[in-house]
Amino acid sequence: MELALPGGTIMNPRILIITGYGLNCEAESRQAWMLAGAAPDLVHLNDLLAQPARLHDYAGLMLIGGFSYGDHLGSGVAFAARLRHHLQEDLGRFIADGKLILGVCNGFQIMVKLGLLPGLDGNYAAQHVTLMHNDGGVFQNFWITLRFESLSPCIFTRGLDRMPLPIRHGEGRLFTLDAALLDRIEAVGGVPCRYADPATGAATQAFPHNPNGSLRAIAGLCDPTGRVFGLMPHPEAYLFPENHPQSDFQTLRRNLPAQGLGLRLFQNAVAYLQSA
Repeated sequence: MELALPGGTIMNPRILIITGYGLNCEAESRQAWMLAGAAPDLVHLNDLLAQPARLHDYAGLMLIGGFSYGDHLGSGVAFAARLRHHLQEDLGRFIADGKLILGVCNGFQIMVKLGLLPGLDGNYAAQHVTLMHNDGGVFQNFWITLRFESLSPCIFTRGLDRMPLPIRHGEGRLFTLDAALLDRIEAVGGVPCRYADPATGAATQAFPHNPNGSLRAIAGLCDPTGRVFGLMPHPEAYLFPENHPQSDFQTLRRNLPAQGLGLRLFQNAVAYLQSA
């Protein structure tokens, strides 16, 4: 339940998680927000499109991973088209009201195809970059290392340095022919995280540390406000220490973390909403 306290602080902010049509990470995404102190609701896309005003009852929105519409026409394309034709105006108002949007994997693909990211000049309705097939031409499913950029305004990545997270995608290569556009995105801190060499922490184009060949090792984007964020790796898949494939070795070495590190992104989001 949402509780408003003196000074405008909100405990247990409400989060809308869209489900349906091949999206399949709703259970772990819901658990992530609950562990972070939010109150998430799972809402089928059809139910939201039937009552778009429901969106404004929430402080945050999450577009989750999966294979929406079977990735026909390209990952996220069909789902983004439905949002564009039925929810674009409400999404613009949602962002203007200072609320948060998170997209993970297929959710990030949807956000890019819809135009929510990179969100330059307040434009959330036109696509400027894309996510293409991985350089290797096949689906990749393993753990990588993310490096977070401290100068980014991204709400979700505040105070984070490096983090192992799983990836599982076939179309994760961020691409554009417009190098000047990438420079503009970089200039406003729109690249909050990159694929990194786990030994050095340096951003890398080398496989497998960069699993898809994404330009400038970009693993995620945010808008200039830092409130709209999407990434290809799955933070909701690392909520517990035991989720890590080397958790047994971490236990033996006595460096098992107290919680799954992916939870930190959700905790950052909830902390922001509680202080807003």
